[in-house]
Parts: sequence; structure tokens; C-alpha cells
Amino acid sequence: MNLLDVSHVSKRFGGLTANEDVSFTVDKGQIVGLIGPNGAGKTTLFNCVAGYFPPSSGTIMLDGQNIAGLSPEACARAGVARTFQIARTFSSMTACENVMTAAMLITRSVSHARASAMRWLAFANLEHFADKPAASMTISEQRRLAVARALAIQPRILLLDEVMAGLNPSEVKQAVDVVLKIRDQGISSLIVEHVLEGIMPIADKIIVLDRGRKIADGTPRQVSSDPQVISAYLGDA
Repeated sequence: MNLLDVSHVSKRFGGLTANEDVSFTVDKGQIVGLIGPNGAGKTTLFNCVAGYFPPSSGTIMLDGQNIAGLSPEACARAGVARTFQIARTFSSMTACENVMTAAMLITRSVSHARASAMRWLAFANLEHFADKPAASMTISEQRRLAVARALAIQPRILLLDEVMAGLNPSEVKQAVDVVLKIRDQGISSLIVEHVLEGIMPIADKIIVLDRGRKIADGTPRQVSSDPQVISAYLGDA
């Protein structure tokens, strides 16, 4: 059984169709890239999977449970965690306190939450920021902090929204290393990304959206040579 099975999902906002009849799967421990031009509907689809938007139609199955239409908190408790394109940190709180806020979703013990936070900060190579305010961290470090916070709810699948965008090559490598370590933990990743040189070498599968519809689904090699994908990114000319 697939861990995540998105089947015929559409999302409409009045007369605007942001996603139309999108289907794909993510297996346990897979890294799956979700790519496409700006306005392709990637973030809307993320929001449907994570509970921020209920899909207009279709099903979203997580390990056999239909999570379509559940609240973000219910999706998180079911095993879905996500980050955002703009890192959402509590700037006046320490890095440890930021991660503890997520850990408290699954424990009422402050000491357990702190231990979990320190574990995931170390995982993201941020343990030296434990007692420092999030506001003192760079954009790259804040994004890894957001990943550590998401991991603190012990998800089965992690949704990463442009975790590599705007980073320099060294920072992209750090982000890639963290994604690979997440896979080593047996956690699946679904990643919206525009930095193709970051996601293509590590993804097991790539899903391509254009104008709300899926136009390709396959290995990075298959997708990168698909005429529809090339047209969507570069134009027919």
C-alpha cells in the first residue's frame, strides 16, 4: 500500500480551478518532487494535503485513512507535517522553544518536548542555536529550523515548500543533506521546488503540474526529457 495516495483531486475557488483531477502516490521512504511553472497549483495542492484547504473533489489517503477535508491539526496528528516557503518562526523565542511548540502536539511533558527539540535541532545541525532567538538565524538556518520543528511531531510524510529557494550553493547542499537524512529515518518527503539542480539528483520520482493539471509523473530522467515538461518551462519555441 502507498503511504500517500492523492486521487482525482480538484480544488476550485469560485470560478477559478487551481487543481484539476490530480492523482499521484508517494511510497514509504520516498523523496518525491512536485515541480512546475509559477501558478501551476503546487502550493494549493500542498494545502489540500496538509488540511489548509478542503479539496473540492477527490480523495487523499494517508496509509489507508482519508484525510481530505481534515483540519491542519488533525492532518498533523495523522502524520502529515509541512513547512512554508517563507519560514514561519517565532522570532523572539529560542530555536529550542520553537521546536518545542511542535513537540507539545504529541506530548504534554515539557522535559520530553525539550529532549525531542534538542534531538531534531542536532539532526538539522542547529544545536548551537538552541538557546539563541530565531531572529538571529539566517534564512537558510530558519528554514532548517522549520524542518526540525515539523519533524518534532514525528510525521510519516513531510511536505517541504521551496526549502532551497534563494539559497547559495553551499546552503542548498546543507538542505539536500537534511532531506537525505530524513529519508534515512524512513520518513517520506513531498517537496515543492524550483531549484531543479537540488531536487532532481535526489528525488525518486517527480510530479509536474502545469495550469493545475498533472502533465508528467516519473523518474527525474523521464520527466526532464518529456516534451510537455520542456514546453511548460521553456515554451514551444
